[in-house]
Amino acid sequence: MAEIKGGEKVQAALDKIARAVTKAATLRVGFMENAAYPDGTKVAMVAAIQEFGAPRVGIPPRPFFRNMVRKKSSEWPKAISALLKQNDYDARTTLMQAGDAIAGQLRQSIVDTMAPPLSPVTLMLRKMKWKQPGLKVTRGVVAEARKRVVAGESYSGVSTKPLVETGHLLNSVDFEVK
Repeated sequence: MAEIKGGEKVQAALDKIARAVTKAATLRVGFMENAAYPDGTKVAMVAAIQEFGAPRVGIPPRPFFRNMVRKKSSEWPKAISALLKQNDYDARTTLMQAGDAIAGQLRQSIVDTMAPPLSPVTLMLRKMKWKQPGLKVTRGVVAEARKRVVAGESYSGVSTKPLVETGHLLNSVDFEVK
């Protein structure tokens, strides 16, 4: 880093840093408002249901977002500080780089989430959707899946990985700088 001597030079350097840092002030990482599944369902809603669960319909919480924040957020201030210096205090560039990195951490958290395991009914639904692409999951379809599980029908061959059935949630992780 350059050494600055003299009051006017120091003030000019500080003014330059202040202008650069104030150009961008907000970083949002997650599922943006416009992200939707092909049927129009908002990805943010599905993510929230997966994150916090929906006990009334038997969906347990799978806290991929909170876990990522808990594990990674302590690293962010130091990384952002280093990026600011590296980018000559250009806040927008720094936040774009930080957003990309944090979005990657969120994607990895989705990939790493394995618990709680999917229910046999969910696995049967996956099998049914695999055999009938475009099958819309309704109460009746869920009841049919439950009936098949109780009857002992196998659902082997389908992915047991939570959160990534179609990849849409994973591919919808995004960030924005304002």
